[in-house]
Amino acid sequence: MALMHRSGLQFQWSKSPALRWVIVAAGLFWLICCGLVLQRYYNFYPTYVSFDQGIFNQVFWNSLHGRLFESSLSSTESSLVMQGEVPDVAYRRLGQHFTPALLLWLPFYAVFPSPAGLSVLQVTLITLSGLVLYGLARHHLPPQLAAWIAVSYYGATAVISPTVANFHDICQIPLYIFGLLLALEKRIFWLVIVLAVLTLAVREDSGVVLFGVGFYLAVSRRALRLGIGLGVLSFGYMLLLTNLIMPLFSADISQRFMIEQFGQFVDTPEASTLQVLWGILSNPVRLLVEIVTPINKTLRYLLGQWLPLAFVTVISPEAWLLAGFPTLKLLIQREDVTSLSLHLRYAMTLVPGLFYGAILWWTRHPNLFQNRRFRRFWALCIGLSIFFTITSNPNRVLSFAIPDSFQPWVYVAPARQAQHSQAIRSLLAQIPSDASVTATDHIVAHLSNRREVLRFPMIRLRNDADKVVRVEYAIADLWYLEQYQSAFADYRKSLKLTADRVADFLTKQYGLIDFQDGVALLHRRMPSDPDAVAAWSNYLQQLAPMLDALESAAEPNPNP
Repeated sequence: MALMHRSGLQFQWSKSPALRWVIVAAGLFWLICCGLVLQRYYNFYPTYVSFDQGIFNQVFWNSLHGRLFESSLSSTESSLVMQGEVPDVAYRRLGQHFTPALLLWLPFYAVFPSPAGLSVLQVTLITLSGLVLYGLARHHLPPQLAAWIAVSYYGATAVISPTVANFHDICQIPLYIFGLLLALEKRIFWLVIVLAVLTLAVREDSGVVLFGVGFYLAVSRRALRLGIGLGVLSFGYMLLLTNLIMPLFSADISQRFMIEQFGQFVDTPEASTLQVLWGILSNPVRLLVEIVTPINKTLRYLLGQWLPLAFVTVISPEAWLLAGFPTLKLLIQREDVTSLSLHLRYAMTLVPGLFYGAILWWTRHPNLFQNRRFRRFWALCIGLSIFFTITSNPNRVLSFAIPDSFQPWVYVAPARQAQHSQAIRSLLAQIPSDASVTATDHIVAHLSNRREVLRFPMIRLRNDADKVVRVEYAIADLWYLEQYQSAFADYRKSLKLTADRVADFLTKQYGLIDFQDGVALLHRRMPSDPDAVAAWSNYLQQLAPMLDALESAAEPNPNP
């Protein structure tokens, strides 16, 4: 608060019309985003990374109970489990992502201990980042221009979409980096160091963002020694962390993440960050190809990042210096649905560098803002950014209003979704709060305030007594898979897999104790309820033509 006070953020409505606009924009952003993420969560709308919400919530829940960073859900994604081992409740997620900065928000979680609370925390952190950005802009620019930059932030796809995603650790980065840059401008060097350390503590690769800041400070010679220090600190920390510290918890960084993201630069089944770095530096031709391809997707991504600032970042040398390394990291990752998506968390790593680069560009071209035509163009850019964000239905947060697919048509009316949500809640109420359970992706977060929870269809885990046991309960939602399968191939596969596994569970000491609206609840070593079995059989008969078609489509054609 002292930093915001010294930056000129005096909350006096009558004296600063520009600040009023920023506060109104921040308030609307917070209210709308909170409303959207909460309605999605409580109405069980599925998202691309629904499972991650459960992981983070269980990490917080375990940490609150003294078991720092442990998560059975995260264990299901470890390299050992993928090689056939059983998930472990004592698995520490630090081997996958080193995120000690999360402990800073543990007091907040103690007050609001739920996945919904984490979503509100995320919206709050990103909203506050915009206010710090205004203070940073105000240090260099007149109030009205600074306000436009802050409003551009709240209208950026790379800000809105990751904000309404499920909780993620990267939501802390804008606050820390904007704060660091403002502290640097105010010459509060102890705070610069604190925020630099917090940035590194966000996750193992957040040092790339800090390295960009150090690179800019060194190359521009604004703070040569500090820039070199930040660069050496961030680069050395990332190497030390990923090669020596994280492997103490698990081998996931070398066996999974390096290969999944940068495996094209190495020819081994596993690789350390040093090996990947050498592979990148020793193959410049491959590096260049990875940077520019796929050309259309790369260009769309960059245009989306530049749009809300009216493209001034394209001609801002500072923006390229600050955001160049985070951009490079995303461009050279293996092509998939996450690396070049404006709607997922990674897009937010570019935001601090681009916006600070824009601020510095405006310090040299303040007269352009007096041009009414340019201001209209800038307003159009912000409007288009918001429009494209809304029409893309980011992270399915607008599925109550926007179809998930137009061809074929996939839309679930809010009243129908609410009816389905009530059915899920009535089944969840039958599961004791301390019982072990496995659940499908969009339900698992609602059950993650417990020690033993898995991702359906997994049913075996290693408990605190170091014994491999089966979970007591299983809950699987086939209805939502049925709704989306016509448009999404992965949902079609999941529908058949889920139906087959529920049927398989019924032969493995699990009884079907309830079945409502396409959602099955099973309890180990309990007899099946006759009414539930009848409802399940009727539902399977309804699905039979669809499942038969899916099975036929999966069979190889004997006469290609």
